[in-house]
Amino acid sequence: MTALHHFTIRCAPEELPPLVDFYTRVMRLTPGARPDIPAPGAWLYADGQPIVHLYAHLSAPDSPADPATGHVDHISFRSRGLAEMRAHLRALGVSFTEAPIPGWAIHQLFLHDPRGLRIEMTFWMDEEEGGAA
Repeated sequence: MTALHHFTIRCAPEELPPLVDFYTRVMRLTPGARPDIPAPGAWLYADGQPIVHLYAHLSAPDSPADPATGHVDHISFRSRGLAEMRAHLRALGVSFTEAPIPGWAIHQLFLHDPRGLRIEMTFWMDEEEGGAA
């Protein structure tokens, strides 16, 4: 294996709009082409790669797992523009926590999507403008 290709979030049709809104407005992914699948959904892209698949095949929202992510602790997106992303999240009123990694040039932001999935945004500080958090 060389990389994570995509992940799929199952949902009910009424959950689709807030999920699309979160992943496009907050995470800045772009809706794109999706095969003709019998249930509603969306494929959301970053740099031409569909990395989040939303699949609205449930007849009603299912009960949240405890924790909301089930066996998965979080999903991480490699990200760029830490200072700008902080400002973007604050402007949208999206709460997040920060976790710099001691001894590594990595800084993380954590937030949750509308279904409770924990999202990590990982920034390589040696690639950030100014190289500092």
